[in-house]
Amino acid sequence: MASLAAMLKQMDYHVTGSDEGIYPPMSTFLEQEKIPVKIGFLPEHLDPRPDLVIVGNAISRGNVEIETVLDQHIPYMSLPEALREFCIRGKRSIVITGTHGKTTTTSLVAWIFNHANRQPGFLIGGIPRNFNRGYQVGTGNDFIIEGDEYDSAFFDKAAKFLRFMPDIGVINCIEFDHADIYNSIDEILLAFKRFVNLIPRNGLLVVSKQDTLAVQVSKNAFCRVETFGPGGDWYARNVKISSQQSFFVLYHKDQPVGEISVPLFGAHNINNVLASIAVAHHAGITLETVSQALKLFKGIKRRLELVASVENIDIYDDFGHHPTAILATLKSFRQRFPQRKIWALFEPRTATTRRNIFQELLVDAFMDADCILVAPIHRPEKVPEDQLLSCEQLVNDLSIRKKTAEYFKSINHILDYLSRHLQKGDLVVTFSNGSFSNIHGKLIDRLSNMR
Repeated sequence: MASLAAMLKQMDYHVTGSDEGIYPPMSTFLEQEKIPVKIGFLPEHLDPRPDLVIVGNAISRGNVEIETVLDQHIPYMSLPEALREFCIRGKRSIVITGTHGKTTTTSLVAWIFNHANRQPGFLIGGIPRNFNRGYQVGTGNDFIIEGDEYDSAFFDKAAKFLRFMPDIGVINCIEFDHADIYNSIDEILLAFKRFVNLIPRNGLLVVSKQDTLAVQVSKNAFCRVETFGPGGDWYARNVKISSQQSFFVLYHKDQPVGEISVPLFGAHNINNVLASIAVAHHAGITLETVSQALKLFKGIKRRLELVASVENIDIYDDFGHHPTAILATLKSFRQRFPQRKIWALFEPRTATTRRNIFQELLVDAFMDADCILVAPIHRPEKVPEDQLLSCEQLVNDLSIRKKTAEYFKSINHILDYLSRHLQKGDLVVTFSNGSFSNIHGKLIDRLSNMR
């Protein structure tokens, strides 16, 4: 919502907003953009009467501003509808979807197109370091957007990506997630099938060959389908890893087409790169330009982000919360740093990870870590007690599998434990889709004060 507000302001619209509990970095961002935000929700916030109200999907009936909008017949839209009408319509829409890898793949595609001087517009659910912002209005013919399957608004329960008029679509993988919205994997598959059905005949669908469900939903596509990953149309061979880069030989239709180097790690990120190459190739961007762009890619904040090195202890922050994402991240760390002790700090925060749906899968997800510290569940009152993740069982199951695992009832207790047990050469990675109470910043302060 904040990024859209900034984009609309760049388009010379007068933009204001209402929210509650707003905090950095978004509060700081909006202040820098000179977009006024009224705290809380009151009918008078709609005076003078706006021409349009854009409604976030956290807002429900009963909210006093929504009730005023409805009573006074003020025009309103959901966030996805506004993006479609103000940013996407009239351009080629490139929509990156999938349970995992959306932010990285969208950032890669946006950077490649930008490096090719295509001047794309984009909206990304993270902050690519090449741009230091998650949006760009763009003057070119393409709009690149991260399309998630979460619902759109209280009046539109369809997946957001169904509003983005895709010309080119990417599906990285499909797994069960968003347990507060979907009751089963079949409901999620239906949303993706509808997405595939929106791509025109002259468009393109790029799909992970390894993901059975992604391949399944692509079978009824009316457009051309290209696959990536082992056994796909685009794949990597001779993958080599240094401390700073991954290298591989790129193959297309079983023919070697060039060597690629990129400062990303892990098989999941190689797949993200392959998907971005397939999109760029379809758009007529040369492999030489793509290769140059990939070498210069700087990554994304909160995706395997090294936030500090203190006393030879590296502290990373990662957005991972789904078991598959955590597993892939830790596997890439283990591959890159085989001799180092890896500490994984986990905050169960999303609507899905707060639940016991992934009780067993989370155990497998942490197998490449040496020590796993589990934080309190964020807002456990939002989940029925019989559906709540058992942190005690999680650490017990990890201990049975010979892992050092502890559950703590406060962030300060985790920090106390780390202060006593961290040693030089250790690597710490935090997993949360939220602020994690700024645990990395607090840990940095503690380690710095121990010098």
